[in-house]
Order: sequence, then structure tokens, then C-alpha cells
Amino acid sequence: MSAKQSASSVPSTKSLLLPTIRALQDLGGSGTTEEINGKVVELLNLPEEVLEIPQGSTSQSKVEYRLSWTRSRLKKYGLLQNSARGVWSLAETAIDLDDLDAEEIVRTVRERYRNKVIDAEPPDEPIEAIEAIAELSWYQQLHKTLLALEPSAFERLTQRLLRESGFIQVQVTGKSGDGGIDGIGIARINGFLSFHVLFQCKRYQGTVTASQIRDFRGAMQGRTDKGLFITTGTFTRDAIKEATRDGAPPIDLIDGEQLVQRLKELGLGVKITMIESVEVDSNWFARI
Repeated sequence: MSAKQSASSVPSTKSLLLPTIRALQDLGGSGTTEEINGKVVELLNLPEEVLEIPQGSTSQSKVEYRLSWTRSRLKKYGLLQNSARGVWSLAETAIDLDDLDAEEIVRTVRERYRNKVIDAEPPDEPIEAIEAIAELSWYQQLHKTLLALEPSAFERLTQRLLRESGFIQVQVTGKSGDGGIDGIGIARINGFLSFHVLFQCKRYQGTVTASQIRDFRGAMQGRTDKGLFITTGTFTRDAIKEATRDGAPPIDLIDGEQLVQRLKELGLGVKITMIESVEVDSNWFARI
């Protein structure tokens, strides 16, 4: 399949609307972004070559990118809601897919937010709400900044990230010939339990494969029972399966999208400015 043919086989946001609702229903009404994306991919049986098509210079794939716009549309239509902890849920427990029309959802959202958009649009997609545009803007800027870091600086950032996340005794080793082990730390659970974690941090725009996960696990052998692989890129489905393979030491995966979200949550290199919104209540004055 050529690159052009692969790109054309990526589902549009419109065609992803109902599968996203179905995915949440199958997940019990709520789910994280990763869970929802995975379930939609499963429902549509999307091939690996389609899932690996990148969205420009970001760490997202084109499928992930369009799914993010899909969730935004469904939220604005009133079918989805999301918490500050990144969990999405159905606004109503009883949603009949047969009663929903993708064309109607798109048309309603466009009309509702016609006066609240800016003159910009994502590739291959119509203009959307300013909220989603702004989200993409900071995400792309942060991801570009991460890719521009020197390898040693990215290792120090990972060290800081883990410390801010509750790890202690985090050390960056960065030894050549150490099987890709970039550092070690101790994860604390509720102040009582703790376990050693070896981590690898890859400042990478491409896709991490299953063989790279196996190499990392081989370097962990006999040193710890837990691994953490952090990348600015993405992971193939086979890599995700390999990370949680039965009978092998588990490896937690943090891709580029999760990384930038975590940096935002912790306020590391990201400043969040709250904007005051003032509206005039004309009806109040009319009642005087």
C-alpha cells in the first residue's frame, strides 16, 4: 500500500463519531483516551500501516489526531464529558446509536460554534471550535520543543518528571552499552510500598517497535521487575502487546501525547493562564 493510499484509508472524524460512542459503551460508559482509542481501533479493525501514519511533525498518528477532534465534537454536541483527570464518559447512560446521525452531529456543532472559531483548520478537516485549536497549538509547540532538546537535557527532564511524580532516588546513568537503560528510580506507593524501576527515555519522532521493547526488557533482566519506557514518539500495537506479555516483566509505556499532558499537569515548562470571561446580561437591565 502506497503512502497516499494509506493516508486515504484513515477514517474521517465524521466516520469516527459513532464508533467512539460504541467504544465507550463497550468500556462501561467511561475510559481514558488510550482505552477509547484502542477500542475504536479494535472495532474498526484498522491495520498497523494505517495506525502508524504520522500527523505532520507531532507525536500523534493521524488516527489519534482525528479521534481527538471526534471527542471534541461529541463533547460540544453534549454526548461526552471529560474530567480533569483525563477520563472521558458518556453524558447519558442510555444512548441508542440508531438514534444518532453523524451528519446531524457535525452540522449542529458547526452551527453552535460558528461565531466562536478562528480562521484556522486542521489538515483534511473543517474548521472547529477555538478550544480545540488552542489545545493543538500548545501541544504542537511543546512537542517541537521536546524534539529540539539535547539527549542529555531530555534525560534530565525525565528525571525531573519522575521526581515530580513521586519517585525517589532517581538517577540518570546514560551509560553506553547498557542496553538502553537511561536511569533508575524508586517508585513509592502511598508512602509504604516501593519498588525499583529502570527507565529508558527516547527523544524520538518515530514509532517504537516490539523489538525495541524486547531489547529493553533484556537489559532489565535480573536487575528489576519493573520497567518504564518514555518516548516523544508512539508505540506500535505489537510493542504495546509485548510490554504486557504474560510471563515477562511488565513495562509501562509513556508516549508523546501522554508525556506532554503529564508535563502540563505538573506545570513543567507549561504555564496555564486563566482568562476571565465577562458577559453583559441585557435581560437584567430590561427588568429595571
